[in-house]
Amino acid sequence: MKNLNDLTVVIVTYKTPEKIIFDCLESINSNVKVFIIENSDKFDHEKKVLSNFTNTEIYCTGDNLGYGRGNNFGLKLVKTDYALILNPDVVCEKDFFNKIIDVAEGADDFTVIGCQYLNDRIFMPAGFFDKKKNEEFKYNFKNNKTDILSKVEWVTGCSMLINLKKFYDKEIFDKNFFLYFEEVDLCKSIIKKNGNIFSSQKLKINHLGFKSSSENSDDKIILHKMREWHWMWSSFYFYRKNYNYIYAFYKMSGKFLKSFLRLLYYSITFQKDKKDKYLFRFLGLYNSFLNRPSSFRGKK
Repeated sequence: MKNLNDLTVVIVTYKTPEKIIFDCLESINSNVKVFIIENSDKFDHEKKVLSNFTNTEIYCTGDNLGYGRGNNFGLKLVKTDYALILNPDVVCEKDFFNKIIDVAEGADDFTVIGCQYLNDRIFMPAGFFDKKKNEEFKYNFKNNKTDILSKVEWVTGCSMLINLKKFYDKEIFDKNFFLYFEEVDLCKSIIKKNGNIFSSQKLKINHLGFKSSSENSDDKIILHKMREWHWMWSSFYFYRKNYNYIYAFYKMSGKFLKSFLRLLYYSITFQKDKKDKYLFRFLGLYNSFLNRPSSFRGKK
């Protein structure tokens, strides 16, 4: 990456509150092109955003495509060689875009570079698929012993710098995922093809977490159901796709039994919120066991 003209930021939204979007956009260098991909048929803040951020374009998908397909939609519009995927509830550090060129130039032949969280040293932004390597990296990370630029095997998807020259087409995320594991699955496919993934401590963000969608109470209930359902569906699908069905069953059968038993317990003790949580976890995993698509959208 020679300059910021080589970069486009892609932000997938779904009924995201105005303040969250504005905080994100204000943290992006005004010389960088930004594409907002609204996962519905209408972006409620279009006039305000376009009048305040002249580097921004807005596109509506017409339906809620989820994280992966929404980003695929946006990446197909990108004309630059590099794209930065941001969640709308991410705020970039003040000098983020002053550093991104040097980081990209220093990461030899990279496919993806992940970022660090300013506000969270517990949630891991990167790691390895091998358990021993991952535990070692986690220990070093939590004790500030990792390199400024670490070669890793996966990074989280809330902020990812992607070298689009490494892909034959821009539909880089598996469209079968709706929510969760899309970026880990992408990283797994990159590693299988001997691509290079890095985690940079220079590129720092604040990630608010679970703030990127509607504040409407009914929407929140639907989103809660969807998160529980898709977390379990995507977990099993990821293991089945990247390993095999038997391994996926081995990894997830305990969670299936736990969800079922807790569903029964919270049903007979009339604890509705907890019952619903485990009901949708159970149903998500059950549907993934049966190889059914990730079609649940929380309205049934």
